[in-house]
Amino acid sequence: MGPGQSPTVGILLLCAGMVAATLAIHAVGFGVLLRAIVRYGALHTTSIMSITRWVMGLACWLILIHLIEIALWALFYVWRGCLTGFEPAFYFSGATYTTVGYGDIVLPKACRALAPLEALTGILACGLSTGLFFGLVQRWIANRTKVIHSQ
Repeated sequence: MGPGQSPTVGILLLCAGMVAATLAIHAVGFGVLLRAIVRYGALHTTSIMSITRWVMGLACWLILIHLIEIALWALFYVWRGCLTGFEPAFYFSGATYTTVGYGDIVLPKACRALAPLEALTGILACGLSTGLFFGLVQRWIANRTKVIHSQ
């Protein structure tokens, strides 16, 4: 922290960096996924087995992206001394990111501003994933429906 900066401003600047890093991971994860979908022609798939495989793979990929983001926040909490040890930090981060918020582990007063920003970021990231998931599944259902109606 520089001269004249309050701890709150310092924490908020760190939060902004974490939000940016989280959303960057999400964007890269989406990019990798979309590249694979285009490369393997998944947008045009009509086979029920192929659609099933893609839906399962999509769900696993999105969960992996979210777990990486939760782990990043956990590492940040440990690095900043907000929580001791990766396991409780990962647990706290997961509960916060997903907005479950059990409340059995809480951040020290100096770090409290981090939790609501992680929760907001998690809500946004989950919403983005839901939108992508919905859009792709809708496309696959439309493809399958066209095949059924053309028979």
